[in-house]
This record gives sequence, C-alpha cells and structure tokens, in this order.
Amino acid sequence: MKDTITFLNKIIKPNSILVLGISGGPDSMSLLDILLKLKDKYNLKIICAHVNHNIRIESNEEEEFIKKICQKNNCIFESIKLNITNLKNFENKARKERYTFFKNIVSKYQALYLLTAHHGDDLIETILMHITRGSNFTGYAGFKKISEYQNYKLIRPLIYTTKDDILKYCQINNVEYLIDQSNFNELYTRNRYRKQMLPFLKKENKNVHKKFLKFSEELELIENYLEKNTQSALTKTYDFGKVNLHELNELDFLIKKRVIEYILKEEYQDNINILNVKHINLIMDICASNKPNICINLPLKKVLVKEYNYLFFKNANTNNSNEYILEDCVILSDKEKIIKISTTDIEKSNFILRLNSQEIAFPLKVRPRKNSDYIKVKNLNGTKKVKDIFIDEKVPKTKRDNYPIVVDSKNRILWLPGLKKSEFDKNKDEFYDIIYKYENSEEK
Repeated sequence: MKDTITFLNKIIKPNSILVLGISGGPDSMSLLDILLKLKDKYNLKIICAHVNHNIRIESNEEEEFIKKICQKNNCIFESIKLNITNLKNFENKARKERYTFFKNIVSKYQALYLLTAHHGDDLIETILMHITRGSNFTGYAGFKKISEYQNYKLIRPLIYTTKDDILKYCQINNVEYLIDQSNFNELYTRNRYRKQMLPFLKKENKNVHKKFLKFSEELELIENYLEKNTQSALTKTYDFGKVNLHELNELDFLIKKRVIEYILKEEYQDNINILNVKHINLIMDICASNKPNICINLPLKKVLVKEYNYLFFKNANTNNSNEYILEDCVILSDKEKIIKISTTDIEKSNFILRLNSQEIAFPLKVRPRKNSDYIKVKNLNGTKKVKDIFIDEKVPKTKRDNYPIVVDSKNRILWLPGLKKSEFDKNKDEFYDIIYKYENSEEK
C-alpha cells in the first residue's frame, strides 16, 4: 500500500473535506483506515457515503456495521437505500444511482474529493470487459486515477494495489470488514472475469496490474491529444447545428469520426447508447458521398440530412402543409415572410413580384408544392415543372416540399419567391397595382 499512501500525500490538501464511497468490504475499509491515519496530519473531515443496494438479507446489517465504525472514528455517515425492483441490467442502474448519490453528498458538504476503492484488479477487469464488448479509447483505458469535475476530483488511490495487497493490509492492521457473497456469483459479468481471467494473467506476471495501469495511462495520453485535435476541428466544421462537409472531409479519418461522434452525443444526450457502430459508419459514408441530397432515418424519429455541403439533424414528420391567404403579409417562419409594399426602386429581382390585379383571380394564396406543379416562367416559352426548377436552383431536398409557392384562386402559379417569376409578373415600365416582396434572412 506504499504507493497508495504516497499518492494520497501528494494529492490531499490540508483542511480538506472528502467523501469516501464505502461498502463495508475490505477494499473500502482499508482505504478508510489509511484516511483515518492521515486525518490528524491533514486535519481532514471525512464523510462516509454508503449505498444500501437492498437486494440481500445482509444489506441492512452492513449499513449498521459501517455506521458504528463511523461513530467510533468520528466520521460523518451518510446512506441511501435503493429500491430497484427490476433486476434486469441491475449493475448499470445501481451504478448510476450510486454516483448520483455520491455527487449529491459531495455537493452537500462542498467536498474537494470523492474517493472510491477501485483497485488494480478492478482496472484489469474493466479494461478486459470493454475490449470484449467494444468501446473507444476512453473505454479501453478503463478508469483514471484522477477524474476532474467542475467542483471536485474523483480519485482512486488503490489503483496501484491488488486484492491480495488489500487483504494483507487488513490482516496486518486489524481492519474489520464484511464479505459480500454476491461478489462470487458468476451470474455477474465482472465476477466471471475475476474468477477466470485474473488468475491466468497473474500467473503469467504477478505484477500484471502495473502493466495494465501503464496501458491505461498511455491511452489516456493519446485520448487527451485526440480530444484537443477534435475540439479544434469542431470549431472549423460545426456551427449552429450544421456540419460543413467541405471542412469535415479535409480532416484525418480518425478526427473526422470523432467529430461525428461528438455531434451525435450533442443530439442524443443520455440516449447516445441507442446508436451503434453501424450508424457511425453509415454517417461517415454519407459525408463522403457525391450525392448532393441524402436523408436517413435514425433512432428516436430523428432524420440526418445532407444538403449539398451541409449536414444537420431534423425531427421526422415536420413537413408543413398549411396554406395561407396572401393579402398584406404572410409570415412563413421567423426567418422568412412575404409582404405587400407600395413602391420599390428594384427593377429586376426574383424577390420582387409586380402584378396587375385585372389579370389574376383572388384570393391569392401561399401553399407548399404539389407533385403536378408547373409554372409558365417569365420570358420562357412554354411551361416548366417546379420540381425541375428546384433541382436547377439547387434547393435543398428537405426544403422542396415546404417551399412557399404563390398562386391565385385558379391555382395558377404566380411566383416561386426568390427563384422564378411567372408570365404574370410585370416590368417596372408596365402597368401594375400590386407589389409583393419576399424577405428571407437566410438568403441575405
């Protein structure tokens, strides 16, 4: 335990408040014993935070045991009793509630440190489990000696030691502890690794835990370097919810992939685990595709859209099928509107429409596109499909169905605002008595 004590002496500041996650087993009880021996030296205030998982008969007895130890040693005792009735995926649910509880206790006492009793053998098990099921650099590294959060540090001082080291320490120093029999139940994944993998590795090298710690630290260095480059890449490629594909595709493949993963985390938050490697690979293929317009459906009714040089998310089924009567003004969104104006000096612009009221049928309407739509384009013989105009003008595919189209009551298309005007539009030197202007802040 020499390395653990040296580590604590370097980390802990005098007059510190610290929270120890304590179970009553040899790991956390040995760590408590070490902290008690440092208590007077650093004038420490120790809060023992215990989670009663409430699934074994012994759970309440363990809680009482820890409580008495705390009273004996003048430590504050805090506990919570879990009530997880659905035992499916119990380990993950319990872990989430456990760390929420620890975080709350840290906040309550404004502690600088949260300590857990994870040791070297735990690190080996964690790394092997993550390698087996698949992960990323952060996952393959297992867990850190020190994890920094906004107001406190989570530290794992026993990472240098093994279970055998801990048991020897308890024996030499007469440390009382309890044994959780569920730690031997091979229904739990970690227990199988502990029983079947660790003995083999330790037979090959009795200090294998130090090799795994070195491996973890090396991956942490690589991860820090990659994260720095990823954040730099994000500033160039991601802005206001859109990805600039030209910039993204210039990146190294690994950084490009990490940028995509970051954006997915931003979009999915706590539901990120619903995505898998296949989703990532599909999105990478879309980014590299030469097709200008692509939409794919993703979990939770999200749609990933590629529009020419941009990539972004939208929610499924957001098409707008409303029709509006066009009189003085129609507000289409917070960024675009069509307004009636009295005069303008602009002579030629697809953002201005001049009409002779005697040639059209009222009321005028603004509506979305229909499949059969065509327009008699001004200064062009014959008609042209609206669909083809959208393609020629490179209107993003996601906007085509909702693009505002101005028609009269006979359903004749008068105007595709910002794109094309019909034969009904008048030149400035012709007679007209109606002027409409299309304003779109995105276009500006």
